[in-house]
Amino acid sequence: MKDLLLITPPFTQLNTPYPATAYIKGFLNTKNISSYQMDLGIEVILALFSKDGIQRVFNKEIDLQQISENSKRIFTLRDEYIKTIDQVISFLQGKTPTLARQICSMNFLPEASRFNQLDDMEFAFGNMGLQDKAKHLATLYLEDLSDYIVENVDSDFGFSRYAERLGKSANSFDELYSKLSEDQTFIDDFTLKILQEKLNFVQPKLICFSIPFPGNLYSAFRSAKYIKEHYPHIKIAMGGGFPNTELREIKDKRVFEFFDFITLDDGEIPLELLYENVFKSELNEESQFKRTFLIENEVVTYKNNSTRHDYKQADIGTPDYTNLQLDKYISVIEIANPMHSLWSDGRWNKLTMAHGCYWGKCTFCDISLDYIKIYEPISAKILVDRMEELIQTTGETGFHFVDEAAPPALMREVALEILRRNLVVTWWTNIRFEKSFTRDLCFLLKLSGCVAVSGGLEVASDRLLKLIDKGISVEQVAKVTRNFTEAGIMIHAYLMYGYPTQTIQETVDSLEMVRQLFEMGILQSAFWHQFAMTAHSPVGLNPEEFGVIPIKQEILFANNDIDFTDKTGIDHGKFSFGLKKSLFNYMHGINFDLSLQDWFDFKIPKTTIHPDHIHDSLLEEEDFKFKGNSKVIFLTKNVIAENLIKTKKKYTYPYTKITVHLKTNVLSIDLEREQAEWLMKIFEENSTENQKKITLQQLKINFEKNLEDFELFWFSKPIQQLKENGVILSL
Repeated sequence: MKDLLLITPPFTQLNTPYPATAYIKGFLNTKNISSYQMDLGIEVILALFSKDGIQRVFNKEIDLQQISENSKRIFTLRDEYIKTIDQVISFLQGKTPTLARQICSMNFLPEASRFNQLDDMEFAFGNMGLQDKAKHLATLYLEDLSDYIVENVDSDFGFSRYAERLGKSANSFDELYSKLSEDQTFIDDFTLKILQEKLNFVQPKLICFSIPFPGNLYSAFRSAKYIKEHYPHIKIAMGGGFPNTELREIKDKRVFEFFDFITLDDGEIPLELLYENVFKSELNEESQFKRTFLIENEVVTYKNNSTRHDYKQADIGTPDYTNLQLDKYISVIEIANPMHSLWSDGRWNKLTMAHGCYWGKCTFCDISLDYIKIYEPISAKILVDRMEELIQTTGETGFHFVDEAAPPALMREVALEILRRNLVVTWWTNIRFEKSFTRDLCFLLKLSGCVAVSGGLEVASDRLLKLIDKGISVEQVAKVTRNFTEAGIMIHAYLMYGYPTQTIQETVDSLEMVRQLFEMGILQSAFWHQFAMTAHSPVGLNPEEFGVIPIKQEILFANNDIDFTDKTGIDHGKFSFGLKKSLFNYMHGINFDLSLQDWFDFKIPKTTIHPDHIHDSLLEEEDFKFKGNSKVIFLTKNVIAENLIKTKKKYTYPYTKITVHLKTNVLSIDLEREQAEWLMKIFEENSTENQKKITLQQLKINFEKNLEDFELFWFSKPIQQLKENGVILSL
């Protein structure tokens, strides 16, 4: 028996748990509050995509004369799907890697329409390993089954969402309420059976649903309805990303037929107070709450009467993944792009470097809400302590830092702390394309285990980037992505079209910028999103300043995405297919030479961007400037110094040969003996183990105590070789 049950309702990710309940469970541990957590989504997926589950799918009565040719084929091959499904899931869970050879034989899996894209992508398989190729083929197999389920069994099904339309821009609760009054769906049957088993096992007094997205909303309500009907003594709360952004103006009291409480923003204090209220006293008007909706005197009431402050990030504990079935998540690869696969392939421990966003100005972003507005970084030491704790508890060494934008200075300190502790980890995160990401910083991040970053390029137009208040330019993005790429770190860019006042010409020019970034090889993955105006962004709060007219609606339930008309009158939606089709090709390294017009079935203007614009922007090298406040890091554990005598014509003179054994090559330089002795001493005194980092100015003062002209030495060819090979980093 546990006091609390934390639930992530169907569906989020297939390959790794959504971290919200693990964060909350970690916090509850610090308060000695017993809790149990479950990812209801992955448990439903595993029940559905099993021999018994797929048999039930094919047992559903269908009209063979009315269904699509694709569904007819899948139904006809149903015995093959039933025979292979358990083996495929086991393979995608990493339990039977030898099955990859069978899958790649192309005579093991039944194939339907999803496999038609293989001809276009055969070139990519030569660059993929056997396991990745097999994962991709197995993913197509699952997507074929999903297509069949959507067409013939449950139209609301999706691998990472369920009945999402009911949660998107649902200003009224009517449609969702009506759906909940209907009979259970096919997916509901799986969901509620698993939920019942868990409720009987855990026997909680308080259940907390974490609802991150619209695609989790219906299942949360359906589950809550079941609990109210069969376990009326249990109190039910809702929190997470969806209520935080969508339910801040809720008025419809029918919602509270399903949930007793809805909490907003950081969940630690609100949930701690709910626990105290539910377990320690009867609710009354004097009960203390933090950012919580409930019914009081038959009216939806927002209670924020507690004076207790939110906890500092250093005090909320380490995320705890106990109870989650970590060995049962399935890794899928939707397209043959190594960067894109990070979201769906492999298990990642989730952590946050800093709460909120240190920039907090982008006009399309919800910067008025606490999860963006309140910026609070965590110290590198605490963060790496948490990494080590998670490695011990989960056995996983992969980390995804789920920041709004990880701060470059903190990333540097985390990287150095990882190196000091000799940890072997793999990590990736979200960034802003800051100038701070120099070649040297990117190299340091790579050494610490960083394999990828994602960041917002948004509209690849300098005019619109200024309007967005993004604080970057396209040329700056190109230089930063070049630095990451040369360090061996993959980059994904978030792209946007249809921003207010954006012209057709700017959309075409943005596509050309993106084409050139991919052609130069400095961008590996990207995704186009059509601009959506949200209620809590500067555009949503002041639409007239951005040339858009909101379509007013009464808000009784959810309020986030706002319908609007753009004064330009442009139908930006018609660009969607062409932008995504071109991007699909660019991500696979093909068709850069096609005219932009070829991606669209309507007339577009020619681009005004020079075909070498990105190439030329990368030609500018940094000047040899002496930056005295730069911190200097020496990555030198494998160095040998030999004192030698060199003869040049009739003269002999002493010198020292310094040899650095790097992981993949050997570097040797010759220095005057006195200079070499000074450098070796500096290496010894300023290794990564030394937490105090020396500045370039301090090095200059130290050098010139006994030697002359530090800058001449610093910019000499031998020292440049050390810098170029990452032995010396200036940050």
